[in-house]
Amino acid sequence: MIGFVTDRRRGADPSPAWLLERIRAAAAAGVDWIQIRERDLCDRDLVALVRVATDVVRGTAARILVNDRVDIALAAGAAGVQLRADSVDAARVRAVAPRGFLIGCSIHAGADLARAGGCDFVLFGTVFPSAGKAPGHPTAGVDALRALCAIARVPVVAIGGIDETNAREVAGAGAAGVAAVGMFMADRSPAEVASAVRTLREAFAS
Repeated sequence: MIGFVTDRRRGADPSPAWLLERIRAAAAAGVDWIQIRERDLCDRDLVALVRVATDVVRGTAARILVNDRVDIALAAGAAGVQLRADSVDAARVRAVAPRGFLIGCSIHAGADLARAGGCDFVLFGTVFPSAGKAPGHPTAGVDALRALCAIARVPVVAIGGIDETNAREVAGAGAAGVAAVGMFMADRSPAEVASAVRTLREAFAS
């Protein structure tokens, strides 16, 4: 399971148009889902972005998720939502969402698994130091990831400082996949993005 979490402020161009090109490249490369995490956008602009992103990935295997905003995800026709660790319970979302709606849940420790009931997967991190965090920020590390994977009843997707160089280590810890921001927001060509995704896939295939 390979995911792309967006943050256009980390890109070469903060415009939605540039972000949509990143989304297009990731979808063409074969990612499983793309989480729209653009917290600074107003509701109207966020709905518009999600709708266009959904059109951009049509015909690929990628599914568009919205960060935490269940209302936006439903209004814009997204495939699912990624709930924050302090958000509404997945069971409440499941009660109002259409069949097949994908629900992910962000967690930061094994104790958080109790609220993951009803989720399709959990997103765990930050595993490695990340350029998207302040210098010296706390990291969970691979050992904590391994311990979580051993007790989780749903797939665990690792996030935080993950790229082609450390995906195999994450796979070895028992994760079902990885999600990344920086490696997709970098100004890479579509061919380079496709190569990176292939490397991630290979890490979990061995």
